[in-house]
Amino acid sequence: MEDYVSESDSDYTSYWRDWFISSRGNEYFCEIDEDYLTDRFNLTGLNTEVQYYQYALDLVTDVFDLDCEDDMRETIEKSARHLYGLVHARYIVTTRGLAKMLDKYKKADFGKCPRVMCHSHPLLPMGLSDVPNVKPVKLYCARCEDIYNPKSSRHASIDGAYFGTSFHNIIFQVYPALIPPKSAERYVPRVYGFKVHAAAALVRWQGSRREDMRRRLRRLQVDTGFRADDGEEDDLEDDEVEVEDVGGRLVLASGAGGVR
Repeated sequence: MEDYVSESDSDYTSYWRDWFISSRGNEYFCEIDEDYLTDRFNLTGLNTEVQYYQYALDLVTDVFDLDCEDDMRETIEKSARHLYGLVHARYIVTTRGLAKMLDKYKKADFGKCPRVMCHSHPLLPMGLSDVPNVKPVKLYCARCEDIYNPKSSRHASIDGAYFGTSFHNIIFQVYPALIPPKSAERYVPRVYGFKVHAAAALVRWQGSRREDMRRRLRRLQVDTGFRADDGEEDDLEDDEVEVEDVGGRLVLASGAGGVR
């Protein structure tokens, strides 16, 4: 917006969509065709979700000519950005919208997968919810089939509803040739060239579970029977205490099988 501070209102509104698309942080968006924006069928239901809907639509479609205070103008500008995002989610699953997003995907405009084994495979923006103001945008990698947070804070603040929960799947249904081979490569932990035995992972898991259980029992003010860090033992012997989950409740059972 600062690019047009010195321009007149008419100059500003003439370039609203160009300004929005070229603004830093909006690189994930594609430009919506004017014919799509002016077709009221495509905007069904949005008038109840956007404040000052008609003014916002006039601003997006470059016909805004209301002379208003700066605070009012700022509110309408915010509504226009929100409206554009909601329409964008609908537009990018159309034939024309998919083609535009495909072009950006091929150029890796959305970034590349940070997973080493994916070898910089391009990402696609996606939402975890179709409801606005619930979840920010995430990035989907079709190679490892996992999602990631955007690197830039500007991108991380974009509403995920502006891309929807279906776009990243629809594009591969329409363009099946783009579906990459799944990554079969997995990192294998090694020590001096030797694979770490599975039993070592099991011991670590058992240790973490034991610590979690100890913390839960201490919160309940129950003597655990575990050996303390200083070498001393709690009041109960290790072989006398066993934790069982009965009906969602924590109970103590003695080594002899009795329940306390």
